[in-house]
Formats: sequence, C-alpha cells, structure tokens
Amino acid sequence: MSVVVTGATGHLGNLVVRSLIARGTEPASIVATGRSADRLTELAALGVQTAAFDFNAPAEGVIKQGDTVLLVSGSEVGQRVPQHTNVIEAATKAGAARVVYTSAPKAHDTTLVLAPEHIATESVLRESGLPFTILRNGWYHENYQQNFEQAAQTGSLLSSAGDGRVSSASRADLADAAAVVLTSEGHEGAVYELGGDEALSMADQAAVFADVLGKPVEVNNVSTEEHVAALVGVGLDEGTAGFVAALDKNTADGELVVDSGDLARLIGRPTQTFADAVRSWAV
Repeated sequence: MSVVVTGATGHLGNLVVRSLIARGTEPASIVATGRSADRLTELAALGVQTAAFDFNAPAEGVIKQGDTVLLVSGSEVGQRVPQHTNVIEAATKAGAARVVYTSAPKAHDTTLVLAPEHIATESVLRESGLPFTILRNGWYHENYQQNFEQAAQTGSLLSSAGDGRVSSASRADLADAAAVVLTSEGHEGAVYELGGDEALSMADQAAVFADVLGKPVEVNNVSTEEHVAALVGVGLDEGTAGFVAALDKNTADGELVVDSGDLARLIGRPTQTFADAVRSWAV
C-alpha cells in the first residue's frame, strides 16, 4: 500500500512528498504523480516512485488497492469538477483506502468565487462511497509575494478589500498538515478548515512590507469597479481583472478568515507568521 500524491509537479504536492519523507514515510512507498513524469526527476532522486497521471485521463495502475490518495485540486478553473471526478472514479475502481482532497475555506457556506467547483468535488467524493478527508486550505502566504514586489517597486498597494482580513498560511505548513492526515489515523470523514494563526488586513500586510523594506508602504483602497478598471488599464483582460477584484470582495466580506485552529493542531506547532514569510522573500 502506497501514498499517492497527485500534482507533485506543483508547489504544494512537491512539498507534501518532502514532508512525508521528513516525517518518516519510506520513500519507496510514496508515488509522486504529475501530468509529465519528466518533471518529477528531483523527487525520483529521493527514492520515491513517480508516474504520469493526467486528471483528464487518469492512467490505470497508478492508484492501487489499499492506497491512500492525495487529490491536490487542479489548477484549471472551470475544468476542476470533471477532472477531479475522473481521479475519484479511478480511486474507486482501484479500491483505494481513502482520498484526501484539498478544498477551499468554508466551501459549503461561502460566497468565495472559487468555492463552487470545490463544493461540487466534495459532493462527488461523498457520493463515491470512498473513505475521505477534506482539507479546506486557506490562502497561501505566497499568494502575496507579488504584492511585496509591487510594494518594493512602487511603495503602494492597490486593493478593494477594505478592512477585510485573510488567515493566510505557508504552503509548507499546509503540506505538513496533509502529510499528517495521510499517514495517521483518526481522520476518516473529517473536514478541516485550515488557515494561519493570525488574520491580517491589507493595511497589516503593508505594515509588514514597510518594516521589511525599511520604507513606507501605503494602501490605495478603491471600489470594486475602480479596481477592475485599474487592472484592465495595466493590461489584464476583463475576466481576469473581475476575478481578482472578486477575490478582494470576498476578503472584504470575511470569507478568507479561518479561526478554527485546525492547522496548528494538525502540525503540532504555531503556523509560520506572515512576517517571517515576507522576510524570507527579501533574502
């Protein structure tokens, strides 16, 4: 029986594989998968098995009877439900022991623009009859690295999130939580809301950036409509600009605050602070 990690060519999946090994999982019992096996050579060098596994047409034999599968949410917005369904069906056919799925915060009760595909996937997973665990991952610290670079260049940030806060966490902490859930008992049927220990507003972020950069950083708060127009003005298409502004609206509405404490409990330590993440980007 193996631990099958999908999306191991991506940042989170790669970190999960490394966390599994660090926590004592035998590398040979890990199957790291991705759309292209050629991009898994670094993990193969660690002794893990690797395999090509396309969500659009999952190869047979990669998931085997008794395996535990980490289904890392796909990156193709609009295609996730059929792609995730393909993986769940492959796991069901193979007789997997459990599927662990990375979902979105409060997916069952939120206006978060990303949530519909996640709650639909959760429903498919529940209806499959497979044992499951759902990890509702919050925002990554790393999502704000571009903001930091913008602050470094211009001394300002554009936002329509108002005073809304985000409980972001590092990918590494979320990967550690996944590794814990994949390799320990007591998680069957559980739904974990995962976020960092602190919830910061854009003004809080700007203060952290200013401290690290050693210069003032201001926040230019605008309306959703003004935000869309500004983003289009710098070259984004209407759809992408609307999506980015919708996420800020979700932030303003409190949809990205996660106060469950689940992440710190799973990993057994406080989560990495946003300030520590930012300091690492400045190195």
